Amino acid sequence: MTPPDLDRTFALFLDLDGTLLEIAATPEQVVVSPGLAALLTELSRGLDGALAIVSGRPLGQIDRLLDPFRSSAAGEHGAAVRFADGTLEELSSELAIPEAWRDSLVAAADLLPGVQIESKPHGVVVHYRLAPHLGEDVWRLARSLVADDHPRFHLLPAREAVEIGARSVSKGAAVERLMEQAAFRGRRPIFVGDDCTDEAGMETARVLGGIGLRVGESFGGDPARVRGWLLRGAEQLNGRPLRVAPGRTAP
Repeated sequence: MTPPDLDRTFALFLDLDGTLLEIAATPEQVVVSPGLAALLTELSRGLDGALAIVSGRPLGQIDRLLDPFRSSAAGEHGAAVRFADGTLEELSSELAIPEAWRDSLVAAADLLPGVQIESKPHGVVVHYRLAPHLGEDVWRLARSLVADDHPRFHLLPAREAVEIGARSVSKGAAVERLMEQAAFRGRRPIFVGDDCTDEAGMETARVLGGIGLRVGESFGGDPARVRGWLLRGAEQLNGRPLRVAPGRTAP
């Protein structure tokens, strides 16, 4: 789908890694493009606050990467949702994955060179981007902890990674919750994401009368093109050229 021209009837929901930021070898190595925070600030202003970051990263990481920009946001695929007034709705800590699972994954990763564990407040990700040949081993390990019919947790496939998270949360549910808020209500949602963890958000946007845009299909797989589209949209919304530099900054 061709990305539409942005106007004030839309609400924007944006994934982070692979959408606004180029994918890096590890989550810690991502580089934030110069001017991105300023661009998002201008976009949010032009949309009267109807912009949210919806990411698999925890909220604290989102805020640190995009500082000083701060917005409505959903972290950990919706396990934590923050509204415009700062109110936070968060999955109970009792529903976080067991510590024994985290310890088991860390111990196993020590025996799999290149495999890295990313621990989050409610879940955990096992990355094999640095060792793609170990992908089957990583999935076997994850499935040894979480069966397909597990009542509380499930496995989320991502780019050369697998995440263990709570079944009760999704990016789609986060979009639904955010669309109930005053700044978003009555608008057409646009969800932009790059991988299968974003599909629920895209589908919810469509169900609510909006659009789901895959970075691979609509932007040639290039976050720089996403940022370029957002820049043009911000300029249209604000009626003036912007002095920000949203171009490519690769690790």
